[in-house]
Amino acid sequence: MLWRSVGARAPLKAAAFPRWARRAWGTLRRHPARLEPPCPQRRCAQSLGKDASRPLGEGPGPVPWGRRQSPVNIRARDSVHDPGLRPLRVAYDAASCLYAWNTGYLVQVEFADPARGSGISGGPLENHYTLKQFHFHWGAADEWGSEHTVDSRTFPAELHLVHWNSVKYPNYQEAVMGENGLAVIGVFLKDARVAVGPFQPSGLLPACPDYWTYGGSLTTPPLAESVTWILQKEPMEAAPSQLAAFRTLLCSAPGEEEKAMVNNYRPLQPLMNRKVRSSFRATEEGTRSRKA
Repeated sequence: MLWRSVGARAPLKAAAFPRWARRAWGTLRRHPARLEPPCPQRRCAQSLGKDASRPLGEGPGPVPWGRRQSPVNIRARDSVHDPGLRPLRVAYDAASCLYAWNTGYLVQVEFADPARGSGISGGPLENHYTLKQFHFHWGAADEWGSEHTVDSRTFPAELHLVHWNSVKYPNYQEAVMGENGLAVIGVFLKDARVAVGPFQPSGLLPACPDYWTYGGSLTTPPLAESVTWILQKEPMEAAPSQLAAFRTLLCSAPGEEEKAMVNNYRPLQPLMNRKVRSSFRATEEGTRSRKA
């Protein structure tokens, strides 16, 4: 899936990432940086109500002004098939990748802003969106960790590839707060093993082109409601050792009591009057396969 193998002492020892990334990840493990995230990112979230299948995440809870907040539970059979949704076009430039870092809340890989040819178009998008960064959310156990859920099913982790509308806005900062400013691809990670080739951001995406899409928000402050979410129907696969490597990362500074970086997802938010569209028709077979 993401990485061929990940060791407990030297995470990211994988052919899927270049040498600089292996060095960076090792440094993050031995000398974890703690950059204080904006309040309330570290605050314990409010109750998930009827969703008792996972514990409380440490992401921000509901906001009083929110009408298009994320994440949400995707009810597959209630999604509306939109035959007008085009296939998503993905073209990433590996050379635009800058660095990986421990934000104190999650693991993030940054890409150069000027790399405007590196990004996505098509799908539900009217413009080209440039790749800014990708990051991961995960739980303390395989039974939870993803931010979005499908028919109330959780996954061990979720990958987000964050893009900004570089046609409509001059920079990422303005796009964050603007209408249709961001597009995020969400990919669920499940517990299994699969080999991968050389690293490319497109290698993080499943081969199946089917997706759900809805209008939502960032799941970390400023929680801006500027996001077109594109959630891949098929999850990617990760080895148990790879998922375990995430859970060895720390959100405490050197010299402090060690605190594992886990459960860094936001609780589910109400869908309200939004519609979730799908690029495919829901089938009984697909529903059964997701529950298996």
